[in-house]
Amino acid sequence: MAFGFAQAFRTFGKLAIAGAIGAGLVARDVGAEQKTPSPGSAKALFAGVSLPTQGPAQPIGFYAKGCMTGAVALPTDGPTWQAMRLSRNRRWGNPAMIALLERFSQDAVKYAGWPGILVGDVAQPRGGPMLNGHSSHQIGLDADIWFTPMPARRMTAEEREDLPFTSMLQKDKFLTVNLKVWTESRARLLMLAASYPEVERIFVNPAIKKKMCDTWTGDRTNLGKLRPIYGHDSHFHIRIKCPPGAAGCTPQAPVPAGDGCDKSLAYWFTPAPWAPPKPPKPGAKPPKPPREMMVSDMPKACAAVLGAASVASMQAATYGGPSAASALAAVPVAPADDDEGLPDVGPLPNDKPEVQ
Repeated sequence: MAFGFAQAFRTFGKLAIAGAIGAGLVARDVGAEQKTPSPGSAKALFAGVSLPTQGPAQPIGFYAKGCMTGAVALPTDGPTWQAMRLSRNRRWGNPAMIALLERFSQDAVKYAGWPGILVGDVAQPRGGPMLNGHSSHQIGLDADIWFTPMPARRMTAEEREDLPFTSMLQKDKFLTVNLKVWTESRARLLMLAASYPEVERIFVNPAIKKKMCDTWTGDRTNLGKLRPIYGHDSHFHIRIKCPPGAAGCTPQAPVPAGDGCDKSLAYWFTPAPWAPPKPPKPGAKPPKPPREMMVSDMPKACAAVLGAASVASMQAATYGGPSAASALAAVPVAPADDDEGLPDVGPLPNDKPEVQ
């Protein structure tokens, strides 16, 4: 690798310092997630809508500042997937995103030796900012996939709410993958997800990106799509490109050329990303807290999206039709291999970044 990670670790100092920095970051993020939005904020308004709009599917705006029309829901269950945290009502997306998830789940069984995927948040029925957990996922083109393999039975709704996340990181070391949990099939799963042309980025924890850089011996053409960022140690985040013809969708800058195993990755192993904010100078006025996003701050079309007519029901807007909405896994699921069983789970990590 062009940049010495050992050197980066030495510049960071002792592990105790790293742990303190990481703990401070987690505490700050949790506090931000627990703040209750005001009733008229964009978060409150978009989270309060339970069904998508009628009409064609269109992403509007940017991944972290937008909304969508014509969303469809990922069916709760399929032969090779199960949707998690159903009470959040966040399994809505652009049809291109939902179609990719179903295809990816099937390919994961066929090509990656994975028993099926657990799908976390996609988007709200009309997109927009969520009450907690994400800054993106607003236009139906983002989706979270758990690193926990799908069990060989259908989980109940209660189990899907309560199953803890499983971190891929070692608890007592800074940004180090836990080799007792990490498996080669998880690496294959990531590279399979990156192989689809419509996939633009996959967000993973910096330690996971480093692990992939150090150990992946297959085709590295798409390794650059794996982007290191805060959190993402218990799930990875798939982002697809704006679909063809989506004139209102704002694309993201292309991923830089190369495999990303360079100084841009080494940056995450320095103090800079984890350092707490500098204290204000003596006598200086404290900074104003960030202003809540209002609907007026979003693309103009999003106000109309909020007021548009809803589809008749969730079943009517489920991808694949009403029969897909009610099908609860008629196809049996093959049991996982020994190394792919559900690993021991640790505490729920705060693995959602403030910025994506």
